[in-house]
Amino acid sequence: GLVLIKNPHLDAMEEDVLYHLDLGTKTHNLPAMFGDIKFVCVGGSPSRMKAFAQFMHRELGLEGDGEDLADICAGTDRYAMYRAGPVLSISHGMGIPSISIMLHELIKLLHHAKCRDVTIIRIGTSGGLGIEAGSVVITDTAVDSSFKPRFEQVVLGDVVVRSTDLDRDLVAELLACSEEVPDFPTLVGHTMCTYDFYEGQGRLDGALCSFSSEKKLEYLRRAHEAGVRNIEMESTAFAAMCGLCGLKGES
Repeated sequence: GLVLIKNPHLDAMEEDVLYHLDLGTKTHNLPAMFGDIKFVCVGGSPSRMKAFAQFMHRELGLEGDGEDLADICAGTDRYAMYRAGPVLSISHGMGIPSISIMLHELIKLLHHAKCRDVTIIRIGTSGGLGIEAGSVVITDTAVDSSFKPRFEQVVLGDVVVRSTDLDRDLVAELLACSEEVPDFPTLVGHTMCTYDFYEGQGRLDGALCSFSSEKKLEYLRRAHEAGVRNIEMESTAFAAMCGLCGLKGES
């Protein structure tokens, strides 16, 4: 199906400027540029997403060596975007505010480009919880710091709660793919999303720390018992936005 936008105000706009991607409906032919995109992979770091696009370029057997892939968002330093055939590779920075801004504009881009049946996957580093270092965690449910499957956002002073369900078929598909790649231990588990890297994730080495090492371990034990297997800072916003806009998403 088509990528949906849940904003009636956009219909009345003469032009939609995607400020942080340096793209727009009047300045660029978005259907020609992106209409055949089927997969979008997003991750924090611009350099990693360029390396991923180069890897996809080689895997897909596209012409050239892929070393000179151009940054489609070169007019801005907020995000970087690269393309390898039907695969778009985009950086999202760190944390919910950063990925949220990128996703708003990416979803509008895919909508304006009339893309169909798009799968979006967040790839990147995270902190493992009770698992072997180097493992790949396929998220079945994104949870908040209280281990609840929800994304809370303040909109016009009110707390809006959105579901963080991810595509179950895609989880199963990715797990099946992992069986062909024996180099990486792969498992399915809950991913906990926090608003902070230091205190929010129970670290003892930040500029502030308001708890003991015992309290930290108790919290992480409770998280593990609740099914959490890794911790990062984007998954709840990612899951909520993709689900609302008809994108088949996985983290």
